[in-house]
Amino acid sequence: MTTKTPLIIDTDPGIDDAVALAIALNHANLDVRLITTVSGNVDVRQTTENTLKLVSFMKKEVPVAKGCDQPLLIKLEDASEIHGETGMAGFEFPKSHAKALPYHAVEAMRKTLESSEEPVVILAIAALTNIALLFSLYPEMKAKVSKIVMMGGTLSRGNTNSSAEFNTYVDPHAAQIVFQSGVPIVMVGLDVTSTAVLASKEVELIKGLGRVGQMFHALFQHYRGGSLKTGLKMHDVCAVAYLVQPELFQTQATHVEVALEGPGEGPSEGPAAGCSVADLKMKYHTDTNCEVCLAIDVPAFQEWLVENLEMSGDKLHD
Repeated sequence: MTTKTPLIIDTDPGIDDAVALAIALNHANLDVRLITTVSGNVDVRQTTENTLKLVSFMKKEVPVAKGCDQPLLIKLEDASEIHGETGMAGFEFPKSHAKALPYHAVEAMRKTLESSEEPVVILAIAALTNIALLFSLYPEMKAKVSKIVMMGGTLSRGNTNSSAEFNTYVDPHAAQIVFQSGVPIVMVGLDVTSTAVLASKEVELIKGLGRVGQMFHALFQHYRGGSLKTGLKMHDVCAVAYLVQPELFQTQATHVEVALEGPGEGPSEGPAAGCSVADLKMKYHTDTNCEVCLAIDVPAFQEWLVENLEMSGDKLHD
């Protein structure tokens, strides 16, 4: 019998987050114990509402905790131009009476980690504000985290300024705290996730997967992360794929830091702010702090994604 991996998911739904959550919540090898939300794709009120809707739709009873509404030190820049104003427009979710926990996501993380008899994986598919705050307020909790698998950073061009990926750009100070935490990290970066697209063939297959397929097909019509013609970029889903099927990826151990300043007019401004800098040749560091994904088997990923959404749909009808 396969042992389930205990998991906390930190997220900001977002359409690709929604796909990642659906797969993680229904995967036989994952034990999702908590979902925490943060501002990012849209504001934290909306990301929390989206998470509650999705958890209810999937008929799960996983606790949801609302987290930080702003980055640690800078002003929030969201991605509503990609995910739409609400983050998950296009599908009429059934009315849900589910509510978030009555305390902050950081406290919920602490409680979940403290109560676990085994180390917990954190799946980070948003800005790292909640996790940085957890490690800053409760550094003893680092020992309770087996690793962080994150979608974020990039080894090449960015999707915000010239060189930063959105999740590290939104809160670079938080990202730097997490990279310096000493907790094992796997970085599934933008340069890899941008190649992991759903082509029209896969989108049509998903459309036929019952209620779950109809829901995602409706959401995809409003997703501006690619297009139904050129392919939809499944950034956050790649982090789930690594967690349960790491053989899909090529990786390298290295040292990663995050640029905190421009050059620009001030902190976290300019073409390099939020850039994840990987010392791939280990010329400037003697220690590694991150396993960085270099490539993904795209056809195998596409097949894996459709299969797992099909299983999610099957479980919805159990």
